[in-house]
Amino acid sequence: MSDLSDSIGEAVEQASESRLHGWIALLVAITATFMALSGVKAGNLGQGMAEAQAQMVNSWSYFQAKSTKQNLAEATLVQLQVQRAVAATTMTPEALAALDKQIAKYDANVKRYETEKNEIKTQAEGYQKEYQTLNVHDDQFDLSDAALSVAIALFGVTALTKKRWLMVFAMAFVAFGFFFGLAGFFRWNIHPEALTSLLG
Repeated sequence: MSDLSDSIGEAVEQASESRLHGWIALLVAITATFMALSGVKAGNLGQGMAEAQAQMVNSWSYFQAKSTKQNLAEATLVQLQVQRAVAATTMTPEALAALDKQIAKYDANVKRYETEKNEIKTQAEGYQKEYQTLNVHDDQFDLSDAALSVAIALFGVTALTKKRWLMVFAMAFVAFGFFFGLAGFFRWNIHPEALTSLLG
């Protein structure tokens, strides 16, 4: 009779363990699948960030080049204006007309460079904003990946130790990971700067 109750108890325990392992396997598969999809999206975000950063650097370099050209045009304009003021009485009317033409040309260049600089600055700031927006979503995927990795590790420890209470902690990490993964997919404006600064 004792052998029979021991056998029944052992069979019940094995069935219980089998159910636990089945649930763990299912949860690990779901978590790993979500991590893989998030990884693809995070990779695409990384490429977008690199492109936005390159465009931003190029735009600021172009802005700097226009600033240099504007400074040179302004210096030349001042020099021509001084030359005209000093030599106005000694120059022929034709020479004065040619000098006035040069002054008008450099004055127009200074104004054109200022307008172009403002347009380039707007573009550069747009790329900078795009980079920052993409970085928020990249951080969301990073947090998701970290939480889901911890969850998978906890599922493994749960399977080895058969301590069901560990699944509660694992599921908390799964919920956290799924939340930030979905925030990244749907571009929710949620950025836990305290967490990312700790991990950064």
